[in-house]
Amino acid sequence: MKPVVSFYSDALRIALQSILAHKLRSFLTLIGIIIGVASVVVVGASINGLNTYVVKKVEKVLGANHFMISRTAHHGEMTEAEWEEMNKRNKRLTWEDYQWLKAQCDSCAEVGAQMDTMVDLKQDGIELKGVEMAGVTANMAIIEDKTISDGRFFADHEIDTADLVCVLGADVREKFFPGVDPIGRTLRVRDIPMTVIGVEEARGSMFGQSLDKHVYVPISTAERMIGRRQSLQLHGKAEAREQFQATIDEARVALRTKRKLTSNEPDNFGLVDVEELNTTIDQFTGAIALVVTPITLLSLLVGGIVVMNIMLVSVTERTFEIGLRKALGARRGQILLQFLIESSLLSAFGGLFGLLVASGIAWIITIATPVPMTITAGYVVLALAVSGGIGMLFGIYPAFKAAKLDPIAALQKS
Repeated sequence: MKPVVSFYSDALRIALQSILAHKLRSFLTLIGIIIGVASVVVVGASINGLNTYVVKKVEKVLGANHFMISRTAHHGEMTEAEWEEMNKRNKRLTWEDYQWLKAQCDSCAEVGAQMDTMVDLKQDGIELKGVEMAGVTANMAIIEDKTISDGRFFADHEIDTADLVCVLGADVREKFFPGVDPIGRTLRVRDIPMTVIGVEEARGSMFGQSLDKHVYVPISTAERMIGRRQSLQLHGKAEAREQFQATIDEARVALRTKRKLTSNEPDNFGLVDVEELNTTIDQFTGAIALVVTPITLLSLLVGGIVVMNIMLVSVTERTFEIGLRKALGARRGQILLQFLIESSLLSAFGGLFGLLVASGIAWIITIATPVPMTITAGYVVLALAVSGGIGMLFGIYPAFKAAKLDPIAALQKS
């Protein structure tokens, strides 16, 4: 047992001496592995970070345990023919649908309604185009877990009487009321003066699109402004995560019953919940990973070729050493293993340095962008295993070449 341990310790010592004897050459060799490992880990962290970022944004916008029913809501990919079929089949959602769902969905903690339109806001020479005006029921603040930073959201009596009041998104507040308290002030929406009663906390942006460029008004007020012909969105909220699927099923059955759909007829409305969106996001980022990760692994392949080239040079330079060791009794297997250890050690160093570089890049991106970079164990293991495997794989030919050297010819050549 001791001779075996002694051989490995000697092989490791010789490998380290060889690497340290040519520091610049070893460093230049490591660069390929470092870049490859860093690329794999950073790409993996980016994909996981993107997934986390989008999921959190979706949950922040829609709220937890929340589902939405609208005329053409859908998730996942859809062909043009499927879209056309759905558009013809599905009917608009009305106040009667809202009142029915509210009465029939016993497991729904809340049922709300919303109608949207785009408006251009103009006041005192200030203009903000492309603002979403959302007419909502008073409980939409609860359904979507909205955070009101100033003032309050609507009360039920303001919905009943179609009051001229509004709640602003952060972008609208900054545009029309910078540096002042907007509560109690007037904002003209479609040339109708409305009293500001609240401001929603800033939600940021997603993919460069602001999530704060909106103004909420009572849904009854919105109806008077744009009419009742527009299809509503119906929103529901379950009491808890455990009851979520059962609540969605009950809501679907309730609406199918009202519309007198038979068991073999598809829904003539669309339903989307946060969990389905999260699944779609997972599938999307997973598809990105399947495409991008193999491409980044190619950089490790380039690094492996560099390792093989350097090991071939090392074999040529150490011909005398190899010949002397074989003349003193070293076996082919020992020479082969010696050079494999050296190439694997070189790649392992590159993998570790690459991981450190990736951690630094991930830290910088996390600070500089809203995307949280998440380095997972899976990508770390993949990068290190591939880098070590490449060192072993691309070290085989140089090691085999060294092991085949004839000791007499090697000593004479030297």
